[in-house]
Amino acid sequence: MKETTRAVYEEAVLRVQMHMHRTLDDPFDPNGIAMAAGFSRFHLSRLFSAMTGESLLEYRRRLLFERAAHSLLYRRHSVTELAFRAGYETPEAFTRAFSKLYGVPPGEYRRKLRAAMKHCLETIQARLKLYTLSLSLHEGGRKDMEVKIERHEPLKVAFIRHVGPYGDCMEAWNRLCGAPGVASRLGPDTLALSLCYDDPDVTEADKIRMDVCVTIDDSFVPGGGIDVQTIPGGEFAVVVYRGAYEGLHDAYRAMYGEWLPKSGREFGGAYSMEIYRTDPGTTPPEENITEIRIPLL
Repeated sequence: MKETTRAVYEEAVLRVQMHMHRTLDDPFDPNGIAMAAGFSRFHLSRLFSAMTGESLLEYRRRLLFERAAHSLLYRRHSVTELAFRAGYETPEAFTRAFSKLYGVPPGEYRRKLRAAMKHCLETIQARLKLYTLSLSLHEGGRKDMEVKIERHEPLKVAFIRHVGPYGDCMEAWNRLCGAPGVASRLGPDTLALSLCYDDPDVTEADKIRMDVCVTIDDSFVPGGGIDVQTIPGGEFAVVVYRGAYEGLHDAYRAMYGEWLPKSGREFGGAYSMEIYRTDPGTTPPEENITEIRIPLL
């Protein structure tokens, strides 16, 4: 396959994935998906399967079940609510399908993972002395991380989609920042950030999705495998994390597993955002500063 042809196909598949992510709560519409990609339904079905290893329906079903699994772990939704949200007419049908995919029924999955998460959080706190996350200042004591609620404006970004373990994203960053149309625009006001769509505790490592991004202005023209999107603004739970990137997942576990249930707020997006406030090329790993933003309803 020619590189130019492959790039066209990769961009089409990315458009499809983003469209399906945005419309996950809508009825499955293969014709609308094909229209979004600019291909016939037949051609898109073959192309998508060849390039992702999943059919359109399999991809959608996996996203729905991963969302349900994440909700079982971090939210209070009942199995009935999750069944209807995943498009099943009865909780029993949802439970059978979930059990086939994860090996245990939803209720048992929730109990086992929450028990494991509780142990994990206790270990994290003992090892990193991670405070008690709170919206307000505590009396006395030291907090290494504090959650704040902040409102932020939309961000227009150029991005490349990385699929695979979060730690393997450097090639995507090099492609993005090395592209002539991007490199010439990088400056002191440019934000380098990532949109992280998947929970490594739920999604298989080779299927994790991450958009590596830099902020741009309206004059930027996409191309060469680099696309453009506008990240919606709104309210976010914000934490400033200091330390090596390998520890970021522990911070997420604490935010989703400890702070969010106690806060009375609900996760309001399809991703979490990381803004990198230091240059990892010149900053010791333990001194890296990452701003984590989790969108809220």
